[in-house]
Amino acid sequence: MNGPYEIIDPRFRDFVLLNVSLRRLSTGHLWTEGPVWFPAHQCLLFSDIPNQKIYRWMCDGSVNVFRENSNFANGNTRDREGRLISCQHGTRSVTRTEHDGTITTLADQFAGKPLNSPNDVVVKSDGSIWFTDPTYGILSDYEGYKSTPEQDHHSVFRVDPDNGDLSQVAIDFAQPNGLAFSRDETLLYVAESGRSHDDTVPSVIRVYDVAADNGLENGRDFARVDPGLPDGFRVDCHDNLWTSAADGVHCFDANGVLLGKILVPETVSNLTFGGPRGNELLITATTSVYAIHVDTASAIA
Repeated sequence: MNGPYEIIDPRFRDFVLLNVSLRRLSTGHLWTEGPVWFPAHQCLLFSDIPNQKIYRWMCDGSVNVFRENSNFANGNTRDREGRLISCQHGTRSVTRTEHDGTITTLADQFAGKPLNSPNDVVVKSDGSIWFTDPTYGILSDYEGYKSTPEQDHHSVFRVDPDNGDLSQVAIDFAQPNGLAFSRDETLLYVAESGRSHDDTVPSVIRVYDVAADNGLENGRDFARVDPGLPDGFRVDCHDNLWTSAADGVHCFDANGVLLGKILVPETVSNLTFGGPRGNELLITATTSVYAIHVDTASAIA
């Protein structure tokens, strides 16, 4: 044990800073999620799903409400034009916040039926938007509106950047959750978090080959998360995968070998890279948001 770290593989020392501390940036929330860093504005946005708010943390330490009624927004990211992309449980949709503040719906149905409850989202370099669609936002009235699912599967979807068409790219999940591309975008990692409601579902992150036609092939298990289950995660510039877990953030190398952990006092839901120099890990964890400097950065410029 070294401070907030559990070093399992000596290589983990190359990616962390043993002389820094875990800092709490904000607290008093119900369930924090969806952290996304905006370099142009030097701020972090994150969701408090049950409170229906998106908050903004600034580098001066101030925290304010970015969006008062977020429609139970969960996962967030930014697109290649610096616009906010959000998964909204309340509207069962994926939306884009334009630079003038208006909100555009990108997806809210498939095959003529409402989506389940879009959960997490990433943007590929070609501008396509990929998101997961489990049922968490319609299981109760806590993180959305309790409803009966109308989709046949709990899927991963892709929004075409040219025509906006929605395609179903993976259906082999109990509850798909966080997702991220490898640095060269030849792989897509997707969390299987179905163990939250079914003990028979393994707590794994799956990985797929991304085909030339943007389909997904050769799905297989990449890594098992224990304790807890995988939720949100990010890939760094060394192709390490940093994922949420019950005891903190777990770091896996590109082969799925667990290198080490950053221990966090609350269950982690998600994380992102950011900060003024891009070398901070910004972590949403139950009621709080934490940060710690690391010796790596995001795979995405």
